[in-house]
Amino acid sequence: MSKEKLWTKEFIFVSLINFIVMMVYFVLIVTIAPYAVQEFNAPTSVAGLVSGIFIIGSLVGRLITGRTIQDRGSRQTILVGLTFFIITTALYYAAINLSLLLIIRLLHGIAVGVASTAAGTIVAQIIPKNRRGEGIGYFSMTAILGSAIGPFIGILFTRDDDYISIFLFNLILAIICLVMVSAMNIPGHQTSTKSQGKRAKGLKLSNFIEPRAVPISFVALVIGFAYSGIMSFLSFYMEEIQLEEAGGFLFLVYATFVLLLRPFTGKLMDQKGPNIVVYPCLIIFALGMLVFSQAHHGVILLVAAALIGLGYGNFVSIVQAIAIKVTPPNRVGLATSTYFILYELGLGIGPFLLGFLVPITGYRGIFLSMVFVILVSIFLYYILHGKKERASNQRRAEEATL
Repeated sequence: MSKEKLWTKEFIFVSLINFIVMMVYFVLIVTIAPYAVQEFNAPTSVAGLVSGIFIIGSLVGRLITGRTIQDRGSRQTILVGLTFFIITTALYYAAINLSLLLIIRLLHGIAVGVASTAAGTIVAQIIPKNRRGEGIGYFSMTAILGSAIGPFIGILFTRDDDYISIFLFNLILAIICLVMVSAMNIPGHQTSTKSQGKRAKGLKLSNFIEPRAVPISFVALVIGFAYSGIMSFLSFYMEEIQLEEAGGFLFLVYATFVLLLRPFTGKLMDQKGPNIVVYPCLIIFALGMLVFSQAHHGVILLVAAALIGLGYGNFVSIVQAIAIKVTPPNRVGLATSTYFILYELGLGIGPFLLGFLVPITGYRGIFLSMVFVILVSIFLYYILHGKKERASNQRRAEEATL
């Protein structure tokens, strides 16, 4: 029996859109704080807020997107999201003071939240069900590439303090995204044929969050929290342990090892279920974090980056696939937004809470404590999903022998 086609024009285009949106996001993550300091003489704390307020906007965007997809469909949602993405990207030219820059960053975050959630929903709609783990694995690789290439491009621009070119570069990419969507044949509004007369109304939580996706997404929140310190405190940690040069290659090594294994983990999930992937990924992530916390040499640091890529980098795509798998097709948009809301909440609150521990434990102490958080998440996964998945696999095996 031949496999259903995965690499369609729509799959390629929506993956490219996700890559571009994530790349623009990370280009600005590494450049907007220095821009705020240089252009508006912002203190370091305010410059950090200029960078971080984007995540708040992204969470707001994701929260409203699940409901919007339910009501309007994924095609209309991504068209609106990308149009808003273009407008807010262009608005950086109009940032004449710090207050206006903060507002633009918040609005830009909302646009990215809407566009990326809609893209994730479209992928879930167009990939064959029996290749869902593989397809989402490939799709999520685009975010990994964006997170690796974006900072590299941003650093190249900031060497010459060429912020105007950064904004133009991002605007051109945003327009390309809208052109690609216009060329895509996106499936029709699924809820319109099944529940047009029963559209969710009001402020019920289930109109914005998919309850079935909450348990596995909560595990993603915990893991996002454990990883968040690496993103936020890496430069300080590298300076403290005098490994700045090796630290510059950390995300490159991380991305390389994610890309090496990601195609295989998705296929393995489709064939054997998520448990066979999730448990090893979490154990490898814990080991990588342990090595990272104790690194005294550049080679050891890069070994830690490889282990974290193999563990954490593959875990996040599998969990996203699980969130979609446990959800009815007509609520895939809500499941996608639920996953990202909780996952990014962990990434967002982590640096704030861990920052209070720095004076007490130091950076090594923070990363060492995250090893225990990751180990606890293994038990948490078992309770919230792994146990049910194991029972389901056993039932299928028994039915196959009858």
